[in-house]
Amino acid sequence: MCGIFGYIGSKRATPILIDGMRRLEYRGYDSTGIAIKDGDISIFKKVGKVSEMRSILPLNIQGTSGIGHTRWATHGGVTDANAHPHASASGDVVIVHNGIINNSRLLRASLMAQGIELKSETDSEALAHMIEIELAIDDDPEAAVRRALQKAVGTWGLCVLFKNHDLIVVARNGSPLVIGKGDGETFISSDGPTLSEFTDRVVYLEDGDIAVVTATSIKRSSLKGDSKKVEVTVLEKSWGEAELGAYEHFMLKEIHEQPDALRHCISGRLDRVRGNGRLGGLRLSPSDLAKVPHVRLIGCGTALNAAEIGQLLIEKLARIPAVTHIASEFRYNEPVINPNALHFVISQSGETADTLSAVKEIQLKGGQVHGVINVVGSTIARQCRQGVYIHSGPEQSVASTKAFSNMVAALTMFALQVGRSRSTSKERGQEIIHGLQQIPHLIEEYLENQGPIMEAVELVKNAKSVFFLGRGLSAPVAKEGALKLMEVAYIPCLAYPAGEMKHGPIALLEEGSPIIFIVPNDHVKEKTVSAIHESKARGAKIILIHEEGDDISLEGDVNIAIPKVHSLLSPLLTVVPLQLIAYHTAITLGHDVDRPRNLAKSVTVE
Repeated sequence: MCGIFGYIGSKRATPILIDGMRRLEYRGYDSTGIAIKDGDISIFKKVGKVSEMRSILPLNIQGTSGIGHTRWATHGGVTDANAHPHASASGDVVIVHNGIINNSRLLRASLMAQGIELKSETDSEALAHMIEIELAIDDDPEAAVRRALQKAVGTWGLCVLFKNHDLIVVARNGSPLVIGKGDGETFISSDGPTLSEFTDRVVYLEDGDIAVVTATSIKRSSLKGDSKKVEVTVLEKSWGEAELGAYEHFMLKEIHEQPDALRHCISGRLDRVRGNGRLGGLRLSPSDLAKVPHVRLIGCGTALNAAEIGQLLIEKLARIPAVTHIASEFRYNEPVINPNALHFVISQSGETADTLSAVKEIQLKGGQVHGVINVVGSTIARQCRQGVYIHSGPEQSVASTKAFSNMVAALTMFALQVGRSRSTSKERGQEIIHGLQQIPHLIEEYLENQGPIMEAVELVKNAKSVFFLGRGLSAPVAKEGALKLMEVAYIPCLAYPAGEMKHGPIALLEEGSPIIFIVPNDHVKEKTVSAIHESKARGAKIILIHEEGDDISLEGDVNIAIPKVHSLLSPLLTVVPLQLIAYHTAITLGHDVDRPRNLAKSVTVE
């Protein structure tokens, strides 16, 4: 969940590291630090963001190699001492580390017994001292790192800088690392797309890899010492810019990018003549789809909410069982895997550790896994080797918005594709395709006239808790709205299918309690009205997300209208005002909306 960036070449390393770390800051921002080699190795680190660490740097650091880190704390509190990089006792070895060393307590105890003073509470620092001890044996940096890691148990994305050697040693096990190959310079990052600003030629490391990196060479081997081929991949250019442009915050920018993101997602993937989806990356023929016994969809957080919408659409259009699973629980629940079933794993980053573990569990038991992923070349995408890229473009805000919408769109196209192989008629397929092609325009239409968002903000900003309720496809939309408000505004939220309100949660209602109802004009609308009446009778304030012209607006205290939309596609519209409510509430309360506390964009630890 932390970010690593490294550089070795002929240019000043400091500005390059700062730029790379700034682009990685969404991965972790409790504290930041860099180590620059210029004769000795100088370390600068500080609690806070890259900009705060930058303020303590000397004006002109001349070193041409270095490593940097943005931290999301796992072991030890958020302090300057616990920030990375960490140095060995002599200062000759300096490391940055992502991941968790599970046996760090034993390793730290062993080091202290040898008289080594540990200066932090972290699991990571032990690696620096262990590598220095091994280096004293033969002065071979690669061998020293290999021997040290053979004593460690856990996960790592590791970069090691050596005072007396013009190279950087990197290692990966369960935490991503990518090497970028430039002209007379080499870059290292925990995030492939970040390297696109510096080079388009990259080498993806696999679990168990060690690489020795110089300005002009990359040598790759395994933890056991076996030599491995260096395979260079050309990065695919993504649409969109990872810069703010005219927007004040990335979250607002990405909300407004949803129409274009959806156009990129659906482009070339809809067959209007046959009323069918066309997701070639699935590598599934109509006859394959017709034989599928059931579908499982697996994700965490926002991806899980998108999966629940996909589950409902698959059952509606294909008439086969579908079920969602929380990725972090999946492999620990001893799942029964049917090799003939379809398994979808959903992740914006493609690096989510819990989801990657589910992929490996399914594959171990003989199942095929398809990824629904945003980041091309990410670990999960390469592990699955089949699936759908959602093409959301770069998403910098920790709270996902446009990736959610594209996940839903991708799963909608899959549901249509498997549905057409079974029971969905061509005419119904054509109707859904027409509706899906209209969605980007409808979102633009809504964004031009957002309705009384700030009135909703006034109701929720000081609330002890906020309810989000919907039925059918709107129930997972309610979950996504609640997640967004919790993530960026830090307000406790509960999301339920509206029919469950009377089975317990209604006890929490007080006079003035805000409830956000998502009520598109679908077959369960009238049932949702019953829950509205029950809530109003207890003094709740009702915020309604509804379709334009619907007289259900008479039921709301605050009414936010969206354009009329095909009932199966309503989540793509109804989620937008929920995103805006969360955004404006966070801003009103003075929170950092793009970098909410305790969260990281890419969750690479279990």
